[in-house]
Amino acid sequence: MKSKDQCIIISGGSKGLGLALVLSCLERGFRVATFARKQTNEIKEVVNRYRDLLYFTELDGTDEPGLEKFIDRASNFGGGSIYALINNAAIGQDHLLTHLSSETIKRILMTNVHAPIVLTKMVIRKMILAGQGGRIINVSSICGSRGFSGLTVYSATKGAIDAFTRSLAREVGARGILVNSVAPGFFSSEMSASLGDDQLQTIERRTPTGKLTDISQVIPTINFLLLENTNITGQVLAVDGGMST
Repeated sequence: MKSKDQCIIISGGSKGLGLALVLSCLERGFRVATFARKQTNEIKEVVNRYRDLLYFTELDGTDEPGLEKFIDRASNFGGGSIYALINNAAIGQDHLLTHLSSETIKRILMTNVHAPIVLTKMVIRKMILAGQGGRIINVSSICGSRGFSGLTVYSATKGAIDAFTRSLAREVGARGILVNSVAPGFFSSEMSASLGDDQLQTIERRTPTGKLTDISQVIPTINFLLLENTNITGQVLAVDGGMST
């Protein structure tokens, strides 16, 4: 049973989809804890507006000791209980595999796979101790099921997150914790901008609806999984205009 006194954790909440999710939860009266590598002017403004409901800190998701402290702070901020985690933070790539350094590959894998898995482990431990169930929502991508030139490593990380979602759902379902992925199509972001106009136009033409996904079209699906009384778990829900069909 969710309570607005509990905390919803959102990684990468300083801009883009993450910031939109932060605002969506705050507007519904929930307490939110979020982090990002850098504070943006946008999140600074939101912190000032929702000071009593929002906890933000600058943190790299690969910093495990930092994550531990953040989770403890978030739990206390939510009256000792965490209701949900939205794994949103990720980094992309904009080069062919042959042009990527080993260090860049490692950084993408650590940020997009290792960090959310470790964060999820920490949150689930809190949820199990609280005994009130909860929700885990992983922001994936259609890249996890479709191939795109120049996005090999990014696609591999999103495929890994989808597989993680399915297996974790089986592990924690009996504890009342629902685990799902939401896989958006391409929308306006720093990552999609790296593809270039020509490639984005090609993707748009090949999408059944004839248009790219908008952030505002992703939020309702995440809110449904986050807030409604469902029995949905272990699923990957695509919001992509039929691109992955």
